[in-house]
Amino acid sequence: MPPFQTYLVGGAVRDRLLGLPVQDRDWVVVGASPEALAAAGYLPVGKDFPVFLHPETREEVALARTERKTAAGYHGFAFRAAPDVTLEQDLARRDLTINAMAEDDAGRVIDPHGGQRDIAAKVLRHVSPAFAEDPVRILRLARFAARFADFTVAPETVELMRAMVAAGEVDALVPERVWQELSRGLMEGKPSRMLEVLRQAGALQKLLPEVEALFGVPQPEAHHPEVDTGIHLLMVLDQCAASGAPLTVRYACLCHDLGKGTTRKEELPRHIAHETRSEKLARQVSARWKVPTDCRELAELVAREHTHVHQSTGFGPEARLRLLERCDAWRRPDRFAELLWACECDARGRLGLERRDYPQRERLLADLRATQGVDLAAVSAAAVARGAKGPEIGAAIKAARLGVLRSFTESLDS
Repeated sequence: MPPFQTYLVGGAVRDRLLGLPVQDRDWVVVGASPEALAAAGYLPVGKDFPVFLHPETREEVALARTERKTAAGYHGFAFRAAPDVTLEQDLARRDLTINAMAEDDAGRVIDPHGGQRDIAAKVLRHVSPAFAEDPVRILRLARFAARFADFTVAPETVELMRAMVAAGEVDALVPERVWQELSRGLMEGKPSRMLEVLRQAGALQKLLPEVEALFGVPQPEAHHPEVDTGIHLLMVLDQCAASGAPLTVRYACLCHDLGKGTTRKEELPRHIAHETRSEKLARQVSARWKVPTDCRELAELVAREHTHVHQSTGFGPEARLRLLERCDAWRRPDRFAELLWACECDARGRLGLERRDYPQRERLLADLRATQGVDLAAVSAAAVARGAKGPEIGAAIKAARLGVLRSFTESLDS
Protein backbone atom coordinates (compact mmCIF):
# COMPACT_ATOMS: atom_id res chain seq x y z
CA MET A 1 0.00 0.00 0.00
CA PRO A 2 1.47 3.41 -0.97
CA PRO A 3 2.49 5.75 1.86
CA PHE A 4 0.38 8.54 0.43
CA GLN A 5 -3.36 9.30 0.35
CA THR A 6 -5.43 10.17 -2.72
CA TYR A 7 -8.52 12.43 -2.72
CA LEU A 8 -11.13 13.22 -5.35
CA VAL A 9 -11.29 17.02 -5.59
CA GLY A 10 -12.94 19.97 -7.28
CA GLY A 11 -15.65 19.72 -9.92
CA ALA A 12 -16.31 16.00 -9.51
CA VAL A 13 -17.23 16.49 -5.85
CA ARG A 14 -19.26 19.60 -6.65
CA ASP A 15 -21.23 17.97 -9.45
CA ARG A 16 -21.97 14.85 -7.41
CA LEU A 17 -23.39 17.01 -4.62
CA LEU A 18 -25.46 18.91 -7.18
CA GLY A 19 -26.82 15.66 -8.58
CA LEU A 20 -25.16 16.28 -11.95
CA PRO A 21 -23.27 13.78 -14.12
CA VAL A 22 -19.57 13.76 -13.25
CA GLN A 23 -17.62 14.41 -16.45
CA ASP A 24 -14.00 14.58 -15.32
CA ARG A 25 -12.42 13.41 -12.10
CA ASP A 26 -9.43 15.26 -10.65
CA TRP A 27 -7.30 13.75 -7.91
CA VAL A 28 -4.86 15.16 -5.38
CA VAL A 29 -2.19 13.11 -3.64
CA VAL A 30 -1.13 14.10 -0.11
CA GLY A 31 2.09 12.91 1.53
CA ALA A 32 3.97 11.98 -1.64
CA SER A 33 6.96 13.21 -3.62
CA PRO A 34 7.38 13.04 -7.41
CA GLU A 35 9.87 10.26 -6.90
CA ALA A 36 7.44 8.23 -4.79
CA LEU A 37 4.70 8.51 -7.42
CA ALA A 38 7.08 7.56 -10.22
CA ALA A 39 8.21 4.55 -8.20
CA ALA A 40 4.55 3.52 -7.80
CA GLY A 41 4.11 3.51 -11.59
CA TYR A 42 2.56 6.95 -12.06
CA LEU A 43 3.54 8.64 -15.36
CA PRO A 44 4.71 12.29 -15.05
CA VAL A 45 3.03 14.73 -17.49
CA GLY A 46 3.06 18.12 -15.71
CA LYS A 47 5.27 20.96 -16.89
CA ASP A 48 4.60 23.79 -14.43
CA PHE A 49 3.96 21.56 -11.39
CA PRO A 50 3.92 17.81 -10.70
CA VAL A 51 0.99 16.11 -12.44
CA PHE A 52 0.90 12.38 -13.13
CA LEU A 53 -1.29 9.82 -14.88
CA HIS A 54 -2.61 6.99 -12.73
CA PRO A 55 -0.97 3.71 -13.83
CA GLU A 56 -4.33 1.97 -14.31
CA THR A 57 -7.10 4.55 -14.88
CA ARG A 58 -4.90 7.10 -16.70
CA GLU A 59 -6.72 9.85 -14.82
CA GLU A 60 -4.70 12.93 -13.85
CA VAL A 61 -3.31 13.00 -10.34
CA ALA A 62 -1.61 16.13 -8.94
CA LEU A 63 0.59 16.49 -5.90
CA ALA A 64 -0.94 18.65 -3.19
CA ARG A 65 0.58 22.10 -3.56
CA THR A 66 0.54 25.70 -2.44
CA GLU A 67 1.06 28.73 -4.63
CA ARG A 68 2.45 32.19 -4.09
CA LYS A 69 1.96 35.32 -6.19
CA THR A 70 5.23 36.59 -7.66
CA ALA A 71 4.21 38.88 -10.55
CA ALA A 72 1.19 40.43 -12.31
CA GLY A 73 -1.13 38.28 -14.39
CA TYR A 74 -2.03 34.62 -14.23
CA HIS A 75 1.50 33.44 -15.07
CA GLY A 76 3.02 35.12 -12.01
CA PHE A 77 2.94 32.25 -9.51
CA ALA A 78 5.45 30.09 -7.72
CA PHE A 79 4.26 26.62 -6.77
CA ARG A 80 5.42 24.37 -3.96
CA ALA A 81 4.57 20.67 -4.04
CA ALA A 82 5.99 18.59 -1.20
CA PRO A 83 4.98 15.67 1.06
CA ASP A 84 4.25 18.05 3.95
CA VAL A 85 1.62 20.08 2.02
CA THR A 86 -1.78 19.24 3.52
CA LEU A 87 -5.07 18.69 1.77
CA GLU A 88 -6.48 21.79 3.48
CA GLN A 89 -3.59 23.89 2.14
CA ASP A 90 -4.21 22.58 -1.36
CA LEU A 91 -7.94 23.34 -1.17
CA ALA A 92 -7.25 26.83 0.16
CA ARG A 93 -5.59 27.88 -3.11
CA ARG A 94 -8.71 27.10 -5.17
CA ASP A 95 -11.04 29.73 -6.59
CA LEU A 96 -14.61 29.13 -5.34
CA THR A 97 -15.92 27.38 -2.26
CA ILE A 98 -17.99 25.00 -4.38
CA ASN A 99 -14.75 23.92 -6.12
CA ALA A 100 -12.74 23.61 -2.90
CA MET A 101 -14.06 20.32 -1.56
CA ALA A 102 -12.52 16.87 -1.52
CA GLU A 103 -13.74 13.33 -0.98
CA ASP A 104 -11.74 10.49 0.55
CA ASP A 105 -11.87 6.85 -0.48
CA ALA A 106 -14.68 6.23 2.02
CA GLY A 107 -16.88 8.88 0.38
CA ARG A 108 -16.48 11.39 3.21
CA VAL A 109 -16.56 15.02 2.04
CA ILE A 110 -13.82 17.32 3.32
CA ASP A 111 -15.20 20.86 3.13
CA PRO A 112 -13.11 23.41 5.04
CA HIS A 113 -14.52 26.47 3.24
CA GLY A 114 -18.29 25.93 3.28
CA GLY A 115 -18.81 24.65 -0.24
CA GLN A 116 -21.79 22.52 0.75
CA ARG A 117 -23.37 25.51 2.46
CA ASP A 118 -22.95 27.60 -0.69
CA ILE A 119 -24.32 24.85 -2.90
CA ALA A 120 -27.44 24.76 -0.73
CA ALA A 121 -27.73 28.56 -0.87
CA LYS A 122 -26.83 28.64 -4.60
CA VAL A 123 -24.00 31.12 -4.11
CA LEU A 124 -20.70 31.54 -5.94
CA ARG A 125 -18.19 32.74 -3.36
CA HIS A 126 -14.39 33.07 -3.39
CA VAL A 127 -12.40 30.86 -1.02
CA SER A 128 -9.96 33.49 0.24
CA PRO A 129 -8.42 36.88 -0.62
CA ALA A 130 -5.92 34.90 -2.74
CA PHE A 131 -8.67 34.83 -5.39
CA ALA A 132 -7.49 38.34 -6.29
CA GLU A 133 -4.07 37.07 -7.33
CA ASP A 134 -5.31 35.41 -10.54
CA PRO A 135 -7.39 37.52 -12.99
CA VAL A 136 -8.45 34.41 -14.91
CA ARG A 137 -10.68 33.65 -11.92
CA ILE A 138 -12.98 36.51 -12.89
CA LEU A 139 -13.60 34.82 -16.22
CA ARG A 140 -13.93 31.41 -14.60
CA LEU A 141 -16.50 32.68 -12.12
CA ALA A 142 -18.46 34.30 -14.95
CA ARG A 143 -18.37 30.99 -16.83
CA PHE A 144 -19.64 29.11 -13.78
CA ALA A 145 -22.46 31.67 -13.50
CA ALA A 146 -23.43 30.77 -17.07
CA ARG A 147 -23.39 27.08 -16.16
CA PHE A 148 -25.19 27.37 -12.82
CA ALA A 149 -27.61 30.07 -13.89
CA ASP A 150 -29.66 29.97 -10.68
CA PHE A 151 -26.60 30.77 -8.53
CA THR A 152 -25.92 34.34 -7.44
CA VAL A 153 -22.48 35.84 -6.83
CA ALA A 154 -21.70 36.74 -3.23
CA PRO A 155 -21.59 40.54 -2.79
CA GLU A 156 -18.12 40.39 -1.24
CA THR A 157 -16.90 38.42 -4.28
CA VAL A 158 -18.31 41.05 -6.63
CA GLU A 159 -16.49 43.73 -4.68
CA LEU A 160 -13.25 41.77 -4.78
CA MET A 161 -13.52 41.35 -8.55
CA ARG A 162 -14.20 45.05 -8.99
CA ALA A 163 -11.09 45.83 -6.95
CA MET A 164 -9.07 43.45 -9.14
CA VAL A 165 -10.26 45.25 -12.28
CA ALA A 166 -9.47 48.63 -10.75
CA ALA A 167 -5.97 47.39 -9.87
CA GLY A 168 -5.31 46.52 -13.51
CA GLU A 169 -5.12 42.75 -13.02
CA VAL A 170 -7.39 42.11 -16.02
CA ASP A 171 -5.00 44.08 -18.24
CA ALA A 172 -2.40 41.34 -17.75
CA LEU A 173 -4.56 38.59 -19.30
CA VAL A 174 -3.26 37.01 -22.48
CA PRO A 175 -5.55 36.54 -25.51
CA GLU A 176 -5.39 32.76 -25.60
CA ARG A 177 -6.62 32.40 -22.02
CA VAL A 178 -9.35 35.01 -22.43
CA TRP A 179 -10.66 33.26 -25.53
CA GLN A 180 -10.53 29.89 -23.80
CA GLU A 181 -12.76 31.09 -20.98
CA LEU A 182 -15.07 33.25 -23.13
CA SER A 183 -15.64 30.42 -25.60
CA ARG A 184 -16.41 27.96 -22.82
CA GLY A 185 -18.80 30.44 -21.23
CA LEU A 186 -20.59 30.97 -24.53
CA MET A 187 -21.18 27.22 -24.68
CA GLU A 188 -22.81 27.02 -21.26
CA GLY A 189 -26.55 26.74 -20.69
CA LYS A 190 -27.16 30.46 -20.15
CA PRO A 191 -24.33 32.50 -21.69
CA SER A 192 -26.07 35.76 -20.87
CA ARG A 193 -25.10 35.24 -17.23
CA MET A 194 -21.43 35.33 -18.15
CA LEU A 195 -21.80 38.82 -19.63
CA GLU A 196 -23.93 39.97 -16.70
CA VAL A 197 -21.31 38.89 -14.16
CA LEU A 198 -18.47 40.43 -16.18
CA ARG A 199 -20.47 43.67 -16.21
CA GLN A 200 -21.01 43.47 -12.45
CA ALA A 201 -17.28 43.12 -11.97
CA GLY A 202 -16.46 45.98 -14.34
CA ALA A 203 -14.50 43.53 -16.48
CA LEU A 204 -16.70 43.63 -19.57
CA GLN A 205 -15.61 47.22 -20.22
CA LYS A 206 -11.99 46.03 -20.19
CA LEU A 207 -12.40 42.82 -22.17
CA LEU A 208 -15.26 43.62 -24.55
CA PRO A 209 -15.88 47.38 -24.52
CA GLU A 210 -17.78 46.99 -27.80
CA VAL A 211 -20.31 44.80 -25.98
CA GLU A 212 -20.43 47.02 -22.88
CA ALA A 213 -21.33 49.95 -25.18
CA LEU A 214 -24.59 48.24 -26.21
CA PHE A 215 -26.25 48.49 -22.80
CA GLY A 216 -28.59 51.43 -22.48
CA VAL A 217 -28.72 52.00 -26.25
CA PRO A 218 -32.35 52.03 -27.48
CA GLN A 219 -33.77 50.35 -30.58
CA PRO A 220 -37.17 50.84 -32.27
CA GLU A 221 -39.76 49.24 -30.02
CA ALA A 222 -41.78 47.98 -33.00
CA HIS A 223 -38.99 45.55 -33.87
CA HIS A 224 -37.42 45.25 -30.43
CA PRO A 225 -40.00 45.22 -27.61
CA GLU A 226 -37.10 44.84 -25.16
CA VAL A 227 -35.74 48.19 -26.53
CA ASP A 228 -32.29 48.01 -24.89
CA THR A 229 -29.67 46.70 -27.33
CA GLY A 230 -27.64 45.06 -24.58
CA ILE A 231 -30.69 43.20 -23.25
CA HIS A 232 -31.40 42.06 -26.82
CA LEU A 233 -27.88 40.62 -27.07
CA LEU A 234 -28.34 38.67 -23.83
CA MET A 235 -31.62 37.26 -25.14
CA VAL A 236 -30.03 36.29 -28.47
CA LEU A 237 -27.21 34.41 -26.75
CA ASP A 238 -29.71 32.48 -24.64
CA GLN A 239 -31.63 31.63 -27.80
CA CYS A 240 -28.39 30.20 -29.17
CA ALA A 241 -28.05 28.02 -26.08
CA ALA A 242 -31.69 26.91 -26.21
CA SER A 243 -31.29 25.83 -29.85
CA GLY A 244 -28.02 23.98 -29.22
CA ALA A 245 -26.04 26.25 -31.52
CA PRO A 246 -22.31 25.60 -32.02
CA LEU A 247 -19.62 28.01 -30.86
CA THR A 248 -19.31 29.63 -34.29
CA VAL A 249 -22.96 30.68 -34.20
CA ARG A 250 -22.81 31.86 -30.59
CA TYR A 251 -19.73 33.98 -31.19
CA ALA A 252 -21.29 35.45 -34.33
CA CYS A 253 -24.36 36.41 -32.31
CA LEU A 254 -22.14 38.02 -29.67
CA CYS A 255 -20.78 40.32 -32.39
CA HIS A 256 -23.77 40.77 -34.68
CA ASP A 257 -24.97 44.17 -33.43
CA LEU A 258 -21.77 45.77 -32.14
CA GLY A 259 -22.19 48.72 -34.48
CA LYS A 260 -25.29 49.84 -32.60
CA GLY A 261 -23.03 50.90 -29.75
CA THR A 262 -21.50 53.55 -32.04
CA THR A 263 -24.72 55.02 -33.47
CA ARG A 264 -24.85 58.80 -33.14
CA LYS A 265 -27.32 59.93 -30.49
CA GLU A 266 -29.26 62.12 -32.91
CA GLU A 267 -30.06 59.04 -35.03
CA LEU A 268 -31.43 56.92 -32.18
CA PRO A 269 -33.41 54.73 -31.87
CA ARG A 270 -32.65 53.90 -35.52
CA HIS A 271 -29.30 52.37 -36.41
CA ILE A 272 -28.60 53.26 -40.02
CA ALA A 273 -25.76 51.24 -41.58
CA HIS A 274 -24.94 49.56 -38.27
CA GLU A 275 -24.14 46.38 -40.18
CA THR A 276 -20.98 47.84 -41.72
CA ARG A 277 -19.83 49.15 -38.35
CA SER A 278 -20.67 45.82 -36.71
CA GLU A 279 -18.53 43.93 -39.23
CA LYS A 280 -15.56 46.20 -38.54
CA LEU A 281 -15.94 45.90 -34.76
CA ALA A 282 -16.34 42.12 -34.96
CA ARG A 283 -13.03 42.00 -36.82
CA GLN A 284 -11.51 44.17 -34.09
CA VAL A 285 -12.70 41.89 -31.26
CA SER A 286 -11.53 38.78 -33.10
CA ALA A 287 -8.05 40.22 -33.60
CA ARG A 288 -7.77 41.28 -29.95
CA TRP A 289 -8.53 37.81 -28.57
CA LYS A 290 -7.05 35.75 -31.42
CA VAL A 291 -10.39 34.17 -32.22
CA PRO A 292 -10.22 31.06 -34.47
CA THR A 293 -10.81 31.58 -38.18
CA ASP A 294 -14.15 29.79 -38.40
CA CYS A 295 -15.64 31.91 -35.61
CA ARG A 296 -14.10 35.11 -36.96
CA GLU A 297 -15.35 34.60 -40.52
CA LEU A 298 -18.90 33.74 -39.50
CA ALA A 299 -19.05 36.70 -37.10
CA GLU A 300 -18.13 39.13 -39.88
CA LEU A 301 -20.61 37.53 -42.29
CA VAL A 302 -23.48 37.63 -39.79
CA ALA A 303 -22.71 41.22 -38.82
CA ARG A 304 -22.79 42.29 -42.45
CA GLU A 305 -25.73 40.26 -43.75
CA HIS A 306 -28.17 39.59 -40.90
CA THR A 307 -30.51 42.45 -41.84
CA HIS A 308 -30.62 41.29 -45.45
CA VAL A 309 -31.48 37.76 -44.32
CA HIS A 310 -34.29 39.10 -42.13
CA GLN A 311 -35.66 41.08 -45.11
CA SER A 312 -35.23 38.28 -47.65
CA THR A 313 -38.89 37.19 -47.62
CA GLY A 314 -39.55 40.38 -49.55
CA PHE A 315 -36.74 39.80 -52.06
CA GLY A 316 -37.24 38.69 -55.63
CA PRO A 317 -35.09 35.98 -57.23
CA GLU A 318 -32.40 38.46 -58.32
CA ALA A 319 -31.91 39.89 -54.81
CA ARG A 320 -31.88 36.44 -53.25
CA LEU A 321 -29.28 35.29 -55.76
CA ARG A 322 -27.10 38.28 -54.89
CA LEU A 323 -27.42 37.37 -51.22
CA LEU A 324 -26.27 33.83 -51.94
CA GLU A 325 -23.34 35.20 -53.95
CA ARG A 326 -22.22 37.61 -51.23
CA CYS A 327 -22.32 34.78 -48.70
CA ASP A 328 -20.28 32.43 -50.94
CA ALA A 329 -23.09 29.97 -50.27
CA TRP A 330 -22.21 27.41 -52.96
CA ARG A 331 -18.60 27.01 -51.85
CA ARG A 332 -19.41 27.34 -48.13
CA PRO A 333 -22.88 25.79 -47.67
CA ASP A 334 -22.26 24.78 -44.05
CA ARG A 335 -21.21 28.32 -43.14
CA PHE A 336 -24.29 29.68 -44.94
CA ALA A 337 -26.49 27.37 -42.85
CA GLU A 338 -24.81 28.69 -39.69
CA LEU A 339 -25.44 32.26 -40.84
CA LEU A 340 -29.15 31.47 -41.07
CA TRP A 341 -29.08 29.77 -37.66
CA ALA A 342 -27.56 32.91 -36.12
CA CYS A 343 -30.16 35.09 -37.84
CA GLU A 344 -32.97 32.96 -36.45
CA CYS A 345 -31.56 33.36 -32.94
CA ASP A 346 -31.35 37.12 -33.53
CA ALA A 347 -34.98 37.23 -34.65
CA ARG A 348 -36.15 35.27 -31.62
CA GLY A 349 -33.99 37.08 -29.07
CA ARG A 350 -36.68 39.69 -28.53
CA LEU A 351 -39.19 40.20 -25.76
CA GLY A 352 -42.35 38.19 -26.44
CA LEU A 353 -41.05 36.92 -29.80
CA GLU A 354 -39.04 33.97 -28.55
CA ARG A 355 -41.21 31.45 -30.42
CA ARG A 356 -41.87 33.43 -33.58
CA ASP A 357 -41.70 31.65 -36.92
CA TYR A 358 -38.62 32.34 -38.99
CA PRO A 359 -39.38 31.20 -42.56
CA GLN A 360 -36.29 32.96 -43.93
CA ARG A 361 -34.05 30.14 -42.77
CA GLU A 362 -35.78 27.32 -44.63
CA ARG A 363 -36.58 29.48 -47.65
CA LEU A 364 -32.96 30.48 -48.22
CA LEU A 365 -31.74 26.94 -47.60
CA ALA A 366 -34.25 25.79 -50.21
CA ASP A 367 -32.93 28.44 -52.61
CA LEU A 368 -29.43 27.13 -52.07
CA ARG A 369 -30.46 23.52 -52.65
CA ALA A 370 -32.27 24.47 -55.86
CA THR A 371 -29.33 26.38 -57.30
CA GLN A 372 -26.85 23.68 -56.24
CA GLY A 373 -28.52 21.53 -58.88
CA VAL A 374 -27.09 23.63 -61.71
CA ASP A 375 -24.58 21.57 -63.71
CA LEU A 376 -21.65 23.98 -63.68
CA ALA A 377 -19.53 21.88 -66.04
CA ALA A 378 -22.30 21.67 -68.64
CA VAL A 379 -23.11 25.39 -68.41
CA SER A 380 -19.42 26.29 -68.69
CA ALA A 381 -18.91 23.96 -71.66
CA ALA A 382 -21.90 25.41 -73.48
CA ALA A 383 -20.65 28.95 -72.84
CA VAL A 384 -17.19 28.09 -74.17
CA ALA A 385 -18.76 26.51 -77.25
CA ARG A 386 -20.47 29.87 -77.90
CA GLY A 387 -17.09 31.58 -77.68
CA ALA A 388 -17.43 32.87 -74.11
CA LYS A 389 -14.31 33.61 -72.07
CA GLY A 390 -13.48 34.50 -68.44
CA PRO A 391 -16.19 36.72 -66.95
CA GLU A 392 -18.65 35.69 -69.67
CA ILE A 393 -18.53 32.11 -68.40
CA GLY A 394 -19.23 33.37 -64.88
CA ALA A 395 -22.16 35.37 -66.23
CA ALA A 396 -23.54 32.23 -67.90
CA ILE A 397 -23.38 30.34 -64.60
CA LYS A 398 -25.12 33.22 -62.83
CA ALA A 399 -27.85 33.29 -65.49
CA ALA A 400 -28.40 29.56 -65.12
CA ARG A 401 -28.71 29.85 -61.36
CA LEU A 402 -31.09 32.77 -61.71
CA GLY A 403 -33.22 30.79 -64.13
CA VAL A 404 -33.47 27.92 -61.68
CA LEU A 405 -34.27 30.33 -58.84
CA ARG A 406 -37.03 32.02 -60.86
CA SER A 407 -38.59 28.68 -61.72
CA PHE A 408 -38.32 27.54 -58.12
CA THR A 409 -39.93 30.77 -56.90
CA GLU A 410 -42.78 30.44 -59.40
CA SER A 411 -43.43 26.87 -58.28
CA LEU A 412 -43.67 28.01 -54.67
CA ASP A 413 -45.96 30.92 -55.48
CA SER A 414 -48.30 28.94 -57.73
